[in-house]
Amino acid sequence: MEIDALIPAYNEAALVGRTVTALFKLPQIKQVLVIDDGSTDGTAAEAAAAGARVLRLTRNLGKGEAVLFGAHFSTAPYIALVDADLGDSAVELSRLMEPLVAGEAAMSVACFPANRRRGGFGLVKKLAGWSIYRCTGSLMREPLSGQRILRRELLQRLSFPPRGFGLEVALTLDLLQQGWPVVEVPTSMSHRERGRELSSFLHRGRQCVDLIHELWLRRERLLRGKGEAQ
Repeated sequence: MEIDALIPAYNEAALVGRTVTALFKLPQIKQVLVIDDGSTDGTAAEAAAAGARVLRLTRNLGKGEAVLFGAHFSTAPYIALVDADLGDSAVELSRLMEPLVAGEAAMSVACFPANRRRGGFGLVKKLAGWSIYRCTGSLMREPLSGQRILRRELLQRLSFPPRGFGLEVALTLDLLQQGWPVVEVPTSMSHRERGRELSSFLHRGRQCVDLIHELWLRRERLLRGKGEAQ
């Protein structure tokens, strides 16, 4: 199994190097592509020092746009989408490979352990989970998880180019709707957890806006309900 890891990164100098180093411990990883999404810190330098191929965007375009840009430079049959702040726990990506090798899934999604820190109110996550269930009948424990492995060509099956943080829900909705099996895999991954400070609420606000944008594009599916074809 050969995998290219795509890491969209915006001002992640503190952890991106450790994340890249951890990924290279997995023999299935053929290259790590860090898409520096207009960072103003040392993200690009830290990623390059750890051995990643760095693709730099001149301005911040958003997660979805960064991933699609990076995918043009991928050559492996599989793509792993990885958040920059996983650090050493990125080695847990190996757990996501098993369902794909066994032919049980077209996309595997990482589930994280329960939060150790009190976060927000879970409204964005609930909306994401409800929308996936409404459209497909599938219950997802981690609908917003950014850690996924899928066949590279499946990125081309997105109904619409995803915007920002709407990428994960767009992928899940579209692939399930098209009949591709998606499984969630328990892991011990950890990343920077957000609490109830202003910056965290602003982050969730951006997530919510991008999610609503993706749902609006797919509003006919939401109205029809589960089980309906595209």
